Amino acid sequence: METIIQASYFIAAVIFILGLKQMSSPVTARRGILWAGAAMVLATLATFLAPEITGSDQALTNVSLIVIAIVIGGGYAWWSGKRVAMTDMPQMIAMYNGMGGGAAATIAAVELLKANTEASHDPTGTMTIADALGPDVAILGILGAIIGTVSFSGSIIAWAKLDGRLHRSKLLPAQHLINAVIAIATVGFAIAIYFSADLTTIVIFYSLALVLGIFITVPVGGADMPVIISLFNALTGLAVGFEGYVLGNAAMIIAGIVVGSAGSLLTHLMAVAMNRSVANVFFAGVGTDSGGSATAAEGEMKEIQAQDAGILMAFASQVIIIPGYGMAVAQAQHKIWELTQLLNDQGVSVKFAIHPVAGRMPGHMNVLLAEAGVPYDMIYDMEDINADFKNTTVALVIGANDVVNPSAKTDTSSPLYGMPILDAIESDNVIVIKRGRGTGFSGVENPLFFTDNTKMLFGDGQKAASELIQAVKELT
Repeated sequence: METIIQASYFIAAVIFILGLKQMSSPVTARRGILWAGAAMVLATLATFLAPEITGSDQALTNVSLIVIAIVIGGGYAWWSGKRVAMTDMPQMIAMYNGMGGGAAATIAAVELLKANTEASHDPTGTMTIADALGPDVAILGILGAIIGTVSFSGSIIAWAKLDGRLHRSKLLPAQHLINAVIAIATVGFAIAIYFSADLTTIVIFYSLALVLGIFITVPVGGADMPVIISLFNALTGLAVGFEGYVLGNAAMIIAGIVVGSAGSLLTHLMAVAMNRSVANVFFAGVGTDSGGSATAAEGEMKEIQAQDAGILMAFASQVIIIPGYGMAVAQAQHKIWELTQLLNDQGVSVKFAIHPVAGRMPGHMNVLLAEAGVPYDMIYDMEDINADFKNTTVALVIGANDVVNPSAKTDTSSPLYGMPILDAIESDNVIVIKRGRGTGFSGVENPLFFTDNTKMLFGDGQKAASELIQAVKELT
């Protein structure tokens, strides 16, 4: 039976890896998700064969608890996945990722409490948790507990910020100094757990780790949320991998390490795309009180009507569309695709430009455009399309702000300085669809909106796109 269980876990782990590989391309991403789901089902079924379930006096209780958990968790996930709006997808991912970290931390807590019970019944009174679990298992279990707990509470804060439930960038004065003290105290109690068998120490350790996750996430700027979500995803994967070692579960070890490494790589790539380090994201976040301020933009915004904008686009040789979170909020992706088809019929070349940190989560804009039916070969990454802006008649910016802000290249006082951007400003004309005259998510003013070649089309993204569609239709 043990051979069947381990073989099932190994097969599930292999399918996880293949599924993750499929997810690297929009063309095969759906297939990869289905493969990963199938692997999860296989790993779950194999768990029912474990000796501690089938061979225990509490077999019925154990199976009943597992089934109840699956029904509750699976039912809620199916229900929430069906009803979640695309605009709420980032916070749902943050929440689910936090649950993964919390699950890993809970596994560690169960094992630590078992070891605590065993040590407390030691006749000599000298047994420690390290003795009960074994040194290597204890170390990885405690590391998984820290990482998983921080990921859990940090992800909840990320969810609250993305969902508009939390707007704070500080909890206390000298926040970063306090965070450092809490981090040191957490590590101190982690070491104490290893060399002792005290229940109070375990409780304080978990409490500090929970507080640490909250405190290090609150100061993070809103514009940095995609990086934070990616980082917590990596931490959850590592925690799962460590706890897989504690349980001797090959599927958890392999899947956790794969997710952890993939999340770490994505976090690094996103930080590079912003020309910043992950430490800078945590300690000098854009969109917080510590972010500094850019030089005030000069001039005034020039408004354009949808009729004139539609004519300009219909007679363009090339149009590049730059989507941002505002497009998601307006749910305008379908209208934008309809506009694109009309422009194609007019002989206009249309491309979509995606910045690595556009939206509120990695790949957010790609998901929205795929939902609307935009072909993958029309969607370009920043490094592949930036050179095209010089040959572009119209750059249409819908709901984006920071990713086209030229102060990132020209203003050393700007919090965005050094971040690679989409060079929309180099187009012959820039049309910006925007609800109002305010700043973007980072709170940094965008001088692009005041340049001579930029015109502002104010209003809701979906309504503006509909008006553009009507204007183009009148020319056919």
